[in-house]
Amino acid sequence: MERYLVDTNHLGRLIDARHPVRSRFHSSLAVGDVFYILLLIITETVAGLSILPRATRNWAEWDVLRPSFALLDLDEGDAIGAARLQVALRRRGRQLATVDALIAAVALRNDLTLLTTDGDFSYVPALRLESWLR
Repeated sequence: MERYLVDTNHLGRLIDARHPVRSRFHSSLAVGDVFYILLLIITETVAGLSILPRATRNWAEWDVLRPSFALLDLDEGDAIGAARLQVALRRRGRQLATVDALIAAVALRNDLTLLTTDGDFSYVPALRLESWLR
């Protein structure tokens, strides 16, 4: 069983019922893999879904998919972990946006693989990354 935190760039593709990542997602669910999201990721995804010409269809697909994801809460430890991560990376000449630092901190704390195409995460030590879009 794999446990994933799904970043916005993957979640947005899952909304498209015809995208190949959707069938992989359902196959993974069928074998017991678990998928998590954060409110931050929902905010980014919903904003993106809502501005597209197919917004009504996107919302219908979101309603179908949403129950497949467990929602993780952020806490003070995540905020501190994200800040420490940002400082450590900055000292090595890398920057990580606050939202991305929070995502990374939650993935690390919960021992999750992050599904993403965002290369900024590759600089985070010990963070497991996977992309289903390449």
